[in-house]
Order: sequence, then structure tokens, then C-alpha cells
Amino acid sequence: MTGDLGATDATELAAWVAKGEVTPTELLDAALAAVEARNPALNAVVLMQEGVARRAIAEGLPQGPFRGVPFLIKDLGCEAVDFPSHNGSRLLANTTYARDSSIFARIKATGVVTFGRTTSPEGGIGAATESAVYGGPTRNPWSLEHTSGGSSGGAGAAVAAGIVAMAHGSDGGGSVRIPAASCGLFGFKPTRARLPDGPFAGEGWAGMAIDGFLTRSVRDTAVMLDACEGADLGAPYCAPPLDRGHAAAISHPPRRLRIGICDTTLTGDPIHPEVAEAVRAAGRLLESLGHRVEPALPRADVPMMMRAWTDIVGIGTALSIRAKIGNRAPRADEVEGVGRGAWAYAETLHPTRYLQAVGEIHAFGRQMAGFFDQGPDILLSATLAEPPARVGRFAHRTEDYVAYRTGPEGIFAYSPFCAIFNASGQPAASLPLAWSKGGLPIGVHLAAAFGQDELLIGLCAEVERASPWAGKRAPIAG
Repeated sequence: MTGDLGATDATELAAWVAKGEVTPTELLDAALAAVEARNPALNAVVLMQEGVARRAIAEGLPQGPFRGVPFLIKDLGCEAVDFPSHNGSRLLANTTYARDSSIFARIKATGVVTFGRTTSPEGGIGAATESAVYGGPTRNPWSLEHTSGGSSGGAGAAVAAGIVAMAHGSDGGGSVRIPAASCGLFGFKPTRARLPDGPFAGEGWAGMAIDGFLTRSVRDTAVMLDACEGADLGAPYCAPPLDRGHAAAISHPPRRLRIGICDTTLTGDPIHPEVAEAVRAAGRLLESLGHRVEPALPRADVPMMMRAWTDIVGIGTALSIRAKIGNRAPRADEVEGVGRGAWAYAETLHPTRYLQAVGEIHAFGRQMAGFFDQGPDILLSATLAEPPARVGRFAHRTEDYVAYRTGPEGIFAYSPFCAIFNASGQPAASLPLAWSKGGLPIGVHLAAAFGQDELLIGLCAEVERASPWAGKRAPIAG
């Protein structure tokens, strides 16, 4: 049973349950056995609540599309009464909640059996998951010397290792797509406000952050998005309405599209040659499917966006720390180096800088909207500028928050594509279409115009059918 769980997507597992071929309890037992066997090497699954999961099964699961499928939620956000959280931080360890968040309530209604949380870096900052509160780094199932990505790094590792078929994540600067690229999975960031943020937050990082899912198949993501999409009560804004939904969109290929291809960064700098070739190979695949593929480079002020993103996230980090300890500086035994650096950096900013930075993000979104309006339907690039980094490279030891984000060896140099679409609010996805010579996954990134989630996920499904990745499994998954 454990082996089957590791090789099957959530849609198929739910079908087994519906047919009576397996029970939710048997699936949960298999997931727990996989945690016991694989998690010690990975450090991905934390705060287990086996009793909560067994009680949910005994009381009767909702008749949703994933009834009986084991599930994990990220240890950052996704607030839930039955699932205390560390939020990736010693300062916020063992936080409890008086009510469920809107996103968790919708996830729960799909019938999944949630039994724990997955690791996240402190504050959700970074392209690796190495938080002190968990006692060590989270490692990549494809190579334990490499990172599984961040900030949904535990989710990516758990799915790639075959512990669960699908897991919750969130994405404020690539935090679903980076682990997807690092772990050989599918990761989709919806249009801004497609999924609910309340009631614990009005918006995440000025609207740049949104929930999402790490999956093995496009159909799992499509069905889960349909189950969870839509504004919650009192939301400050909402995404454009869907036409037929994500699941309907993947039922047949989209119209033939104009694909803009970029095998450099979006500012024209070179990327790792194996990654650049993966982008070009994806372009050839799309051409073979009848799409028109042409070089493209957006005319948008990426450096301005990166500065604004860095300032907004730094201020948000400082606000979270201040809410817990007041006006004093955080101590080293409470907050890791990058978080302390973000707090100190935020203290140097003028009080008007936050609104100025939000305005710059909005201006950047209009620039990107103009690019898609006058140019391609889809922009094809890499997800990361190189294969997955080694463990320790993006640890949170440094207190130089700005260099950690935007320095020559920082996060934006490593991941120069993802945060662009958090800033613009446009949908974007990472597809596992290539592997390095060293056997590490390489993600290929597709992005569409604001609100065009159905077009994008329909294309992702077409690519999946043309170049299936389901048969590729990380060594630790067996």
C-alpha cells in the first residue's frame, strides 16, 4: 500500500476510496508508515496530529472530490483549530487558533484527511527551508545534499518522497513554484485573490502572497483549485470570474497560442546552460504541438519591482515580530539572522515607504499587463536560474536581509522569475520537464495574463499529456 500511495495521484486515490478498493484508514496508515520510513532523512513533516485524522475518519468525511486522501498543510498560514503551528519560527512556536481559516475550511470540505504540517523557513522568506525551530534543514528527496526549495519546501519534499500525493503550500515570491521545480512536481500560482486569505489576513504581502498546492498531476491541482477558489466574506478584492473552471479547462487542449520564450533572466542575463536548454526544449515541444514560439523579453522595470518586493516583505516580517514582542529588538534565540536583519532594515525605512512600494508593485503589474496585451499569450522561461542549490547556501544565518534577497549571490539571482508574477498578480506555473546531468529536477515556467488561469492550466495539461512526468520518482520514494 505504501508503494502504491507514492506512485499515484490524489484523484486516483480518491477513486479507489469511492470504489471501496481501499479505505481512508488504510491510506492514512500508509502515509504514516511513509513518514516513519522517509521523514527522518528529509525533515519535512512536523506537528503530526494522527488522532485528529483518525477522528475525522470515524466521524465521517465530507463527500468531496478527494474523500479519504491523506493530506498535509504548510506550517505557515492555513490556520486551523486542530493544527497548532510554529509558522517556521521559534518566536511563534505552538501558536493555536480559535477558528479555521477560509482556505483550510475549503480544503477540509474536499474530504482530505489532514494529519500534520510541513516545514517552512522562518517568515516564509527564502528559496530553501532551513528553520531552527525544526532542528535542521529540509532536504530534497532527489538528493539529500540539496534543498527541496522554499518556502513550501516541506510540502514539496513530502509529495516528491511519496508520503502524500498532494500537499498545501503558499506562494509569495515563488514559494510553491520553487519547491515544485526543486522536487520534480507541478506547482501553480493562481491569479491574485483567486483563493481566500481571511479571516486572519486581509491580504498577504500587499496581495503578492496566495495559497496553492504541490501535486504530481495537473488534474489534482485543477480540481483542488476549483474546490477552494473564490473570495471569502469581506475580502478586499477578488479575481476575475472563471468561465468553466480549472477542471473543465484541462479536459481539452487550449487554442493554438503565441508563446514568448526567454532562455535568459527577464533582464537578459544568462542562466545555467542546462536550465537554458530545458527552456529551449520546452519551446520545441510547444512548437511541435502547433503553438507559435518566438523570443520575448518583457519591457518592465524588474529592479524597481525587486526593491519594492524586498521592502514590503521586510516590513511585513518586522510587523509579525513586533506583534509578538513589541518594540524591542528580537534576540538571536527568538528570531534567526535574516528575520532580525529584516526587522532592523524595516526600522530604517521612512513611514511612507510602504505605500510607495505598493504603488511601485502596482505600476509593475500594469507594465506586465501591457506586455501580455501587446505580445504573447504565454511567457515561457525557467523557474530557477540553476538546478537546486545545496543545503546551507540559503540558510538564515546572515543578518544582511537586503543582500540575502537582492545581492549577487542572493535569492533573486537564484530565482529571478517567480516573484515577478507575484508582483504582477498573474497566474504562473512550474512544470517538471527536465532533469540535470546530476539527476536533479529542473522546472520550466509558464505564465499568462491576469485572470487567464484556465488558459494557463489547460496548456499545462496539454504539455503533461505530450511529455508525461508521472513515471519519474525520487530515489527515496522507492
